[in-house]
Amino acid sequence: MQYIQNTWKSRLGALGPGILMATAAIGGSHLVASTQAGALFGWQLFWLIVVVNVLKYPFFRFGMEYTLATKNSLVEGYKNQGPGYFYSFIALNIIAAVVNTAGVLLLTASLLHYALPISIPVTLLCWLILAVCLIILLLGHFKALDNVAKVIMGLLTIATITALVIAINNGPVASVNYVGPSPYELAMLGFMVALMGWMPAPIEISALSSLWLKEKQAQQSVTKNQGLFDFNLGYWLTAGLALVFFSLGALVQYGQNSNIELGGVAFAKQLIDMYALTIGEWARPLVSAIAFLCMFGTTLTVLDGYARTLNESHKLLGFKQSKHSLNTWLILQALAGMAVILFFKSALGPMLTFAMTLAFVTTPVFAWLNFSLVRSESAIKHSLLLRSLTWLGLMYLVGFAVAFVVWKLM
Repeated sequence: MQYIQNTWKSRLGALGPGILMATAAIGGSHLVASTQAGALFGWQLFWLIVVVNVLKYPFFRFGMEYTLATKNSLVEGYKNQGPGYFYSFIALNIIAAVVNTAGVLLLTASLLHYALPISIPVTLLCWLILAVCLIILLLGHFKALDNVAKVIMGLLTIATITALVIAINNGPVASVNYVGPSPYELAMLGFMVALMGWMPAPIEISALSSLWLKEKQAQQSVTKNQGLFDFNLGYWLTAGLALVFFSLGALVQYGQNSNIELGGVAFAKQLIDMYALTIGEWARPLVSAIAFLCMFGTTLTVLDGYARTLNESHKLLGFKQSKHSLNTWLILQALAGMAVILFFKSALGPMLTFAMTLAFVTTPVFAWLNFSLVRSESAIKHSLLLRSLTWLGLMYLVGFAVAFVVWKLM
């Protein structure tokens, strides 16, 4: 009995990188893409949420396995694989860092804009949120990020599951005879690709998780079982919450006469209304705060994680590092994200759609990078089931990406 208690205590003590990955993931993909998919098409795309989460699983897992086995980050592994792999990662990662930072920051500011009792321009809120995030990360670094993420994930999970239970008890809004639009038309391919791009997260998040794990290893010993427990808990919690958000959209918004918004404050209002209608009007301030905290946590983790990958890449390129290098990249990334927001003029819809689409089109590249890396390590062994799932995932991701590119060129 004491052995079991000690085992669980050690596993819980090693939690961190997997929870950070979940915090980074539950942002645009869940609050926007999952909810909108259920709201627009009812239960028709439930299978797609399940499939894409299952098929992306091996490639996220590979990142954690590689670092657990070698004590090196994925970025170091890419460099060891050769310049082609390394430079491809750097180029795609720079684009992803800037675009994803802009997307999550703008959504966070839109939620805060709706929740505040006074009207403050969304762009100004972006600056304020960015300043607060930078203060937390520059002063508290990994420890502060780790602690904040766990609190946010706990609150969000409880609130969202509570909302789903009440929504199921209330029953669907759509009438029995309601027939909604079909997602299985060529014109909807772009929507499905965007949905899968950030589901459960952009796959380059695996590189961020790898660096968070390396930082955790620098603070304490993390065994393979502990590391995989942390990863699996974070990953499947993320996948499960994607289905919860999807279900809320299908139960509460599908079949309503109002249009499904995806534009800045209008979307934020509709999202909070969905919860308030489900749980009760009394819950509106609470839900507003939790939705904001969810996106605030995502913004924090995206800023920290991508800055770490940029800093690690810079170091591995042979440039001289200082103790302030990570902070420098953090600030540069933040400013670049704000520049994109100013360029898009606070257009949340096009911004998020572009970010999600870019994430999916680049997914096969990152997936192959991770797969190639663990295949080169003889110490890492996989079951027949995981190997089969990996090849099936690659074929699925490549096939969908090629179909989308061909469709765009037609």
